[in-house]
Amino acid sequence: MGCCLSSWFKGTGSEKNRYSQTTGLNHAPPSNGTEAAAVVGGDEGGGVPAFSEFSLADLKAATNNFSSEFIVSESGEKAPNVVYKGRLQNRRWIAVKKFTKLAWPDPKQFADEAWGVGKLRHRRLANLIGYCCDGDERLLVAEFMPNDTLAMHLFHWENQTIEWAMRLRVALYIAEALDYCGTEGRPLYHDLNAYRVVFDENGDPRLSCFGMMKNSRDGKSYSTNLAYTPPEYLRNGLGRVTPESVIFSVGTVLLDLLSGKHIPPSHALEPHNTSSLEGKALDMIRGKNIHLLMDSHLEGNFSTEEATVVFELASQCLQYEPRDRPSPKNLVDTLAPLQNKPDVPSYVMLGIQKHEEAPTTPQHPLSPMGDACTRMDLTAIHQILVMTHYKDDEGTNELSFQEWTQQMRDMLEARKRGDLAFRDKDFKTAIDCYSQFIDVGTMVSPTVCARRSLCYLLCDQPASALRDAMQAQCVYPDWSTAFYMQAVALAKLDMHKDAADMLNEAAALEEKRQRGLRGGGGS
Repeated sequence: MGCCLSSWFKGTGSEKNRYSQTTGLNHAPPSNGTEAAAVVGGDEGGGVPAFSEFSLADLKAATNNFSSEFIVSESGEKAPNVVYKGRLQNRRWIAVKKFTKLAWPDPKQFADEAWGVGKLRHRRLANLIGYCCDGDERLLVAEFMPNDTLAMHLFHWENQTIEWAMRLRVALYIAEALDYCGTEGRPLYHDLNAYRVVFDENGDPRLSCFGMMKNSRDGKSYSTNLAYTPPEYLRNGLGRVTPESVIFSVGTVLLDLLSGKHIPPSHALEPHNTSSLEGKALDMIRGKNIHLLMDSHLEGNFSTEEATVVFELASQCLQYEPRDRPSPKNLVDTLAPLQNKPDVPSYVMLGIQKHEEAPTTPQHPLSPMGDACTRMDLTAIHQILVMTHYKDDEGTNELSFQEWTQQMRDMLEARKRGDLAFRDKDFKTAIDCYSQFIDVGTMVSPTVCARRSLCYLLCDQPASALRDAMQAQCVYPDWSTAFYMQAVALAKLDMHKDAADMLNEAAALEEKRQRGLRGGGGS
């Protein structure tokens, strides 16, 4: 289990994002031998795995052999292309779209299309992280969004409807997603509707990446009721999606957000009268009585001025002539000033709990070190590292006679001073002495890295502690202590899910080592 820290040391941004760039350290690559999914950091992608190919076996295991219990498609098994949720061995939740047989007969064409979409990375997208071509099977793999779709929250809610400020946020985030895709040369989105907008663990709306690809090589671009398709779709019969037809679909979603209902725009728009929308929605607002259109469940809790701006924007999107519709950038420029609760988290406005998985109990028996790390007992960890001394370093260094120079003696003296300071709980001095030892670089010691990692934790420097624990793993890839120390540092950084994963991995390594010792003793 190797690793490379160069990108971590050179990375910029928040400590959490810098850790995200390295999570590929602990995640096994797809079993077909393709490159392990590195993680893309930065503001755009967040900590999203790089796009890669998955094996069918991986996805079968993740979805319990595509069990019907794992289906998350709105239409269930009746959907032409079923979407499943699944969980990979590295505990990451995923969404898997399984296409019908022979939807994409040419595997290269499917792979090329998937790779094109897979290059996109943005916080407003439910990003595509992989694909699978195996025989007749064609599958896409995306980030899993645990908090349902806009359609569910808008049309089928149980406890509370979406408040007005959240509807404005949804509209803006959709516009931002499309604007980003357009700037990246992917302006086409197939069948945009309220079912394509999904909510992540923080309740933030995202645009599903599945809409960036057609449902089949020669399939229609619009699978919903024809009442919601652009007029040019019926006019020319080609069914081709264009950047302008995507904007028309945005208009239908804006009407959904205003009304709380799935109101079809009228196709009675005539070329000689394109200045306004002539359909159901406009009939409701004649006489400037926008309250007739607005969702009654809002109970008047909205700004008439803001609602009028959104309606006028929807009207522009729904223009008969494609050239008269606004661009995604125009949408962003219009919607951004309307945001009136920028500091309120989305999950609060949705009225849902923030989706956080409780730390799981490790699946393997815990050693004293594992127990101490689970309890975040830094004092107990210190006692264990003092008692263990350097026995785990055996075999990590083999020095020739020529290497026993004065520099080497000075370096070992620095380590000795660090050990004394560590034993006496003078952690700042220990950091200085261990740093002298590490910086020389002639001799590597996972124990020194682990000890300095604990010193950093006790000095309230969890990011530096995480770096040292990762370095210890680089030196000794199967050393459970390195994983335990990463778990504690991650928990200190409030990355509790990753911390739980690390605890499980450390416990598994300990159990594997114990089995090996028992097996060796019986031979």
